[in-house]
Amino acid sequence: MLDNFKLYLSEKSDLTEATIDKILKEVRVESIQKGEFLLSAGDVCKHAFFTEKGLLRAFTVDESGKEHIIQFAPEDWLISDRSNIYFNAPSDLFIEAIENSTVIFISTEFMGMVSEMSSKFQKENELALHSHIRQLQKRINQLLGATAEERYLTFIQKYPDILLRVPLWMIASYLGITPESLSRVRKDLAKKNFKS
Repeated sequence: MLDNFKLYLSEKSDLTEATIDKILKEVRVESIQKGEFLLSAGDVCKHAFFTEKGLLRAFTVDESGKEHIIQFAPEDWLISDRSNIYFNAPSDLFIEAIENSTVIFISTEFMGMVSEMSSKFQKENELALHSHIRQLQKRINQLLGATAEERYLTFIQKYPDILLRVPLWMIASYLGITPESLSRVRKDLAKKNFKS
């Protein structure tokens, strides 16, 4: 049932299969329906969420009620409000299921336990944190300086498997552009590719 998470632990640690099977009993697994929230703004986030099956998104809502998508989490991705977990403060994020999903709730205690059991996992976890920070910095730079077309092409590289799984307005929200601008970008790219 937890094949993706089991593979994730196997690749990120040097634990035996028997040990992984044992510690998998320590995680909480839930079926989350499309439209259901795992986290709402104002809540204190106690878990990271691993998408075993399905698709999640993290977003904020500004004062005018407009949504700004921060991250998508398809299968094999982790999603959370990392700063919220470590600083125990109310979250600014909403995390919602875009599809019916199977989600593993990972506590900081679980991460600590696995890190103690496997130095490889601890190093991989640190690397993942630094990689996350690097990706956020790249994302900020793109939002500040890249064209809409460049942002869209980067999105396709990062999330190739979800283009057909989410509505275009969500992609536009992630890119920081209007749905109309996204339609123009897609038409322009189609014309360029058709001429090639």
